[in-house]
Amino acid sequence: MPITVQQLLQIFPSAGQDAGVFVPVLNAAMNRYQIVGLKRVAAFIAQVGHESGQLTRLVENLNYSADVLRKTWPSRFDVELAKAVARKPEQIANIAYGNRMGNTVPGDGWRYRGRGLIQVTGKNNYRACGEVLGLDLIAQPELLEKPQHASMSAAWFWATNGLNTLADAGKFDAITQRINGGQTGAADRQALYARTLKVLA
Repeated sequence: MPITVQQLLQIFPSAGQDAGVFVPVLNAAMNRYQIVGLKRVAAFIAQVGHESGQLTRLVENLNYSADVLRKTWPSRFDVELAKAVARKPEQIANIAYGNRMGNTVPGDGWRYRGRGLIQVTGKNNYRACGEVLGLDLIAQPELLEKPQHASMSAAWFWATNGLNTLADAGKFDAITQRINGGQTGAADRQALYARTLKVLA
């Protein structure tokens, strides 16, 4: 059941003109990765909607305050460091993501920060995603900011992490856990899920 522009705008009123751009590429991505049927489509659309600010953000915004840094990455930012780098996105990315997820070279954290509709993060994930999609994401990580690749990378992440199975079982919180590593934004995700189910039913 492909999604229409009208349906997408009912679910994501903030998407505006982006809805028309995203409908064909979302449908292609869902089709390729078997995100079919009401439960799967609704869970996928709700999660990508939350992660991308209703399709308005395709690259991670790391403009965090010291308090948010301490809450988000308590093991990586002590009080002093959080105060020193607050509101400095590039420095934040390099500390938060440095020396993990395949990020080995200084600057990799920023270069391979979250991109796409479900934020693909870290050099290892960029490499794995690029191999499957036939893109050199190591050399051109910003390709994930293009709507077709942003959508396809999200569907790739979804399938790779077994999220269709969780969607079939109605385990929406478990999907959030796999995408987010926690339950950040759970209320917004749930609201989008309820709205998507209603619009598509």
